[in-house]
Amino acid sequence: MVGNVGIGGANPIRVQSMITCDTMDTEMSIQQTIELADAGCEIVRITAPTVKDARNLERIVAGLRARDCNVPIVADIHFKPEAAIEAAKWVEKVRINPGNYADSKKFVIREYTDEQYGAELSRIRERFSPLVGLCKERRIAMRIGTNHGSLSDRILNRYGDTPLGMVESALEFARIARDLDYHAFVFSMKASNPKIMIAAYRLLVARLNELGPDWNYPVHLGVTEAGEGEDARIKSAIGIGSLLADGIGDTIRVSLTEDSPHEIPVAKALIEIGKWKPETGKKSEIQDPKSEISFDPFSYQRRATETMECDGVRVGGEELIRVVVRQASFDKIAHKIDKMGDYKPEIVYENARIEEIDPRDENAIARINQVPVPQLVTVKGDIDLPVITAFRLLAAKLPPRHPILLKDTLGGVNAGNGEARMTNDEGSPSDRMTKGKADTSLPQSGFVIPSTFDLRPSTFLHTLLTAATNTGSLLCDGIGDAILVEGEEAPGQALRLSYNILQGAGSRIFKTDYVACPSCGRTLFNLQTATAKIKAATLHLKGVKIAIMGCIVNGPGEMADADFGYVGGAPGKVNLYVGKTPVKFNIPEAEAVERLKDLIREHGKWIEPATATPVLV
Repeated sequence: MVGNVGIGGANPIRVQSMITCDTMDTEMSIQQTIELADAGCEIVRITAPTVKDARNLERIVAGLRARDCNVPIVADIHFKPEAAIEAAKWVEKVRINPGNYADSKKFVIREYTDEQYGAELSRIRERFSPLVGLCKERRIAMRIGTNHGSLSDRILNRYGDTPLGMVESALEFARIARDLDYHAFVFSMKASNPKIMIAAYRLLVARLNELGPDWNYPVHLGVTEAGEGEDARIKSAIGIGSLLADGIGDTIRVSLTEDSPHEIPVAKALIEIGKWKPETGKKSEIQDPKSEISFDPFSYQRRATETMECDGVRVGGEELIRVVVRQASFDKIAHKIDKMGDYKPEIVYENARIEEIDPRDENAIARINQVPVPQLVTVKGDIDLPVITAFRLLAAKLPPRHPILLKDTLGGVNAGNGEARMTNDEGSPSDRMTKGKADTSLPQSGFVIPSTFDLRPSTFLHTLLTAATNTGSLLCDGIGDAILVEGEEAPGQALRLSYNILQGAGSRIFKTDYVACPSCGRTLFNLQTATAKIKAATLHLKGVKIAIMGCIVNGPGEMADADFGYVGGAPGKVNLYVGKTPVKFNIPEAEAVERLKDLIREHGKWIEPATATPVLV
């Protein structure tokens, strides 16, 4: 229980978010929390970076209860155990990060003997036990929240920057809690890379199962630093949606570099999509002991196939994952294909001689198995299986020489006309999803609740999240050599969605990649404004990865696989990184974007923008 909200067991999957203002601003903190609660958020997190901030949680919680807002409050703690102790006096839950709760991060490479490692664990126990004792005494909850970007030097040196390291980091703290007979905790394994996130959560659940039924603690899902707009929703759906489809997850937070209420409808839609099953609305429970999965769920490796030619394009093997369209869609955009740059269709479905089969049809499988040359195969439409289940079953039964074409839906284009689904060509869907009239029934403090958010299957948001969940999940499993988005009827939008899903899954990079954290009370500059400025200056840098972090909490680690980082160092000041190494310090925010461009030039990754950038319309 987190206050009056139950997590895990038979409870529904809970939706969480976080306010963005300074925790010392009591009135704004109260106002933003109420706005989140009114938007449907069930648990609200507030950062407490210092003891002073943690102490102010008393006023915030008292103010909320005086206004009849009973949403549970979570204190977000990183570096200061003293702040955690203070916060635990006033809130219903405390979130700690094992990587920096009792460790200073130095990125030091050293070998730990077993004795030295044991001494480190004893030190952590001494620092962590008082918080556990207070949480137990007050009967409040805790999240042991590992972040891929902030693993301790001890974990990095013994386990590496791996999903296993993330799991072991959390288990170190969980064992201490259990030794003190405290069990009211939730695990999380957040990362900005969906492949790493998915592997870490699966590995966590597998380890908990191995440890026994009394280790069956609830799990909190989240893709950290997802960014903003359409790309962030796709990345969130790939990570969170795929795990919900696996049956993993008891509470979720979608992290967007936008006003926090924008996160709530995305989270709710992902939960609804994850429940899909014909007639019952429940998750699929197909069990066939004859069909083992064809992939390692704990590490990524693309399914090995032979290469073949389809409609004049090479498919399979080590070739790029191709984008397929139907002939009708191709005909609608044929007149402007020359202007589409990298974003054009590569294969027309009707020209590719694709085999459509039901993976449960043993005769069809046997027929394909007898074909001596590679054949592009997909799942037949309108069968009564969830998409992910159907394609996993196909991959398990199909000889590996045959490439697979993924579809986002097995039922064809969603119902609804172009106007209802907002499929006209005026503005991108990300614009339409994040711009709208404010709901004037809510207090206005800078949050805008878009009127365009709509969870019905006829909306683009639902189409985007469904496509990203289904196709992205399979790509992260290593399954798929080509993709076809059928749920979106507007051909330009379907093409862009296809390429953005490939980018979000890390399967095919065709534009700049951004890692941007959501704003919170620790943020040292306006994240949304900074992200927009950086994107405007760098959007043409194909394949360059840029991290935009409001503070240092997760900065260096989350930037480990980024080329460059833009990180808040002090109020109004920015530090620039190359990888996880800081190289420029205390740059005035007004100069920081130009200095970032200079840094990219210094490292030979800058190109001048073209006079016209190809876009999909």
